[in-house]
Amino acid sequence: MTNESMEPPSPDHEAHAESLSALTLATQDMPRAVRFYETLGFRIVHGGADEAFTSFALGSSFLNLTRETHGPIRFWGRAIIYVSDVDAFYRKALAHGITPQFAPRDAPWNERYFHLTDPDGHELSFARPL
Repeated sequence: MTNESMEPPSPDHEAHAESLSALTLATQDMPRAVRFYETLGFRIVHGGADEAFTSFALGSSFLNLTRETHGPIRFWGRAIIYVSDVDAFYRKALAHGITPQFAPRDAPWNERYFHLTDPDGHELSFARPL
């Protein structure tokens, strides 16, 4: 096979998953959840008992809590996966017929990210620090 007969690599060929950044868990009682994790020695780096979103440092990863206030918790949480290039990974998902929940955006916690849901309903966030 010669180089002439091979298809050129996709511009998104280099977009790949690099590491698990965080796990986000849902809670209906943020103060209770924050006390629980602080009791275990987890260190808050964003948010707190009175916030809708709290993040604890776990080495180079994070455990996040998100407050869900509408009825029983139907949202289990979210896995956050760091990728080499958020926009390229988004285009890669689209090219394979996967429809993310929204286009990549910059977050106030200094990440660029987008979410999608796997076939079993698990939410995945693909992100990169800004």
